[in-house]
Amino acid sequence: MKYRSFGKLDWKPSALGFGAMRFPILNSDNSQINEQASIQLIRHAIDHGVNYIDSAYVYHGGNSETLVGKALRDGYWEKVKVATKLPVWEVQTRQDMDRYFKEQLKRLQTNKIDFYLLHSLSKSSWPRIRDLGVFDWAEKKIAEGEIEYLGFSFHDEYPLFEEIVDSYPWTFCQIQYNYLDEDYQAGVRGLKYAASKGLGVIVMEPIAGGRLAVHPPEAIEKLWATSARKRSPADWALTWVWNQPEVSLLLSGMNTIQQIDENITTADKSGPNTLTHKELELIKNVAKKYKEINPIGCSGCRYCTPCPSNVAIPEIFSYYNQYFTKNGDDSVKKAFREAVKPEQWSENCTKCGRCEELCPQHLKIQELIAQAGILLQYER
Repeated sequence: MKYRSFGKLDWKPSALGFGAMRFPILNSDNSQINEQASIQLIRHAIDHGVNYIDSAYVYHGGNSETLVGKALRDGYWEKVKVATKLPVWEVQTRQDMDRYFKEQLKRLQTNKIDFYLLHSLSKSSWPRIRDLGVFDWAEKKIAEGEIEYLGFSFHDEYPLFEEIVDSYPWTFCQIQYNYLDEDYQAGVRGLKYAASKGLGVIVMEPIAGGRLAVHPPEAIEKLWATSARKRSPADWALTWVWNQPEVSLLLSGMNTIQQIDENITTADKSGPNTLTHKELELIKNVAKKYKEINPIGCSGCRYCTPCPSNVAIPEIFSYYNQYFTKNGDDSVKKAFREAVKPEQWSENCTKCGRCEELCPQHLKIQELIAQAGILLQYER
């Protein structure tokens, strides 16, 4: 495993971190984690050099932290640093901060959280959590030894990111970053700005919720084939992130042993400035083509779930994107109608707007879900 620098800390993180939001599940229910398989995954990753585990209060319907706590028994706590996050959109009082934090310690079965983040800061949550005195609260926890380092994750526009970075002496931040999102949200400007301020920078969604790891559309495959050096789609995506020296580590939500092993192999070959100019130009061309044929930028994070009307939002968007990446293949429509029940179709949307408030990509979900439904739900 390669290890990298982490801002001003005298600690080296593994280039690959384990993202605990996409564990294997049971009964197609994201809140029902396959416990045995998931514990095996975490321990396999740690046994092969991964030393950073990232969870959050809301992942897997609130069950991710509990699973991580169980996986780190039997001596594994001593081998890793663990990160989790305060769900700032739910916090209305200082008492809420204490309540969530206490519950997280209990779930994780620990008395200290190594890396604690304010989760998904945005223009709606940032002023409120700041004015509630979150920094005083966190500094008290740090002084009492319950938090080691404070950071934040971010999903909004760059000017706000710079404001947040400058507001407090953070240890680290976490941003969405991949070759499709180089200029989106914090983007490359945010990456470089945070690093220039001495922050460790963690990258989430390096393969865009899996979109950059699956077998690519024919047009993309033809572009990759022009490279003298052959890589898998995931290899290209991860290597592009690791190519940038400002990146401290990236997170991958790995749900098979094979994915872990493949990502570790890629990590072992990675490093800052290892891609050639020609390879970087190729990746730019691939990104341009993806944006032409992949119409909805859903990463499958599932923050919009559960929908109060039971609409299967991530699944609808996934099939919609598949339809276009497979050049209008009607078998995708058939697969959708077999997999998603009519009571989960977009026609059941009541336009309550909850999903749009929670979406870290700021998608116009109500409009897009109706558009996707017209295409997928009915025979033509």
